[in-house]
Amino acid sequence: MSYLAEQDRQQRITLLVILALGSLMIWHAPFGALLLYPFTILTTWFHELGHGIAAILMGERFVQLEIYPDGSGVALSEVSADRSMLQDAIIAAGGPIGPALAGAALIASSRTLKGTRIALAVLGVTLVATTAIWVRSLTGWLVLPVMGLAILAIARNANPDQQRFAIQLLGVQAIISVWSQSGYLFSRGGVLGGLPQVSDTEAIAQALLLPYWFWAIALSAINIALLWWSLRYAFRR
Repeated sequence: MSYLAEQDRQQRITLLVILALGSLMIWHAPFGALLLYPFTILTTWFHELGHGIAAILMGERFVQLEIYPDGSGVALSEVSADRSMLQDAIIAAGGPIGPALAGAALIASSRTLKGTRIALAVLGVTLVATTAIWVRSLTGWLVLPVMGLAILAIARNANPDQQRFAIQLLGVQAIISVWSQSGYLFSRGGVLGGLPQVSDTEAIAQALLLPYWFWAIALSAINIALLWWSLRYAFRR
């Protein structure tokens, strides 16, 4: 690889890291979620779909996904009475870890142009399809299909460098979505729709013991490792 190519590689990684840190700072600033509204809705979609897919993998029924105007959301599943505590923990962990697995796959796909285009097409179609199948809220209906179509347009019309950058940025956003509301991850829970709700990490703690903050740290470490691995793989010589 030439010096210029190596320099470009380092600059692209640096830019992605800066954008990731910048997104997190803006999300936690006043009106930050509004400034990054499309990405806010996208991170909620990643998170709640992670719960839903985890429920399906555990043999349960994923019923619907709701996204509210403020960017919060909920995944509703029908679960069997004889499910195990481990199944509960895996379903709860699906929200924080599912997006990171998807994001790492998106970033890794950018290693080749063919992989990049396939990943963009799959993500765009998934956004549209999951909206039709599971989403049951006006905000989701209005935002998610538009984002899906925009991603499909990038897959079809953008130049290769723009396509690679787009899929890498989307992958990074998916991974860092776990920290978009760090107060939720590192807490026992909060209030959603006027009703108290335990956090994902508290749900895992109730199922598997150890305190919620242990699972928050563990999930954060896994997400950081996935981000590091995927960037390293995508930009490897």
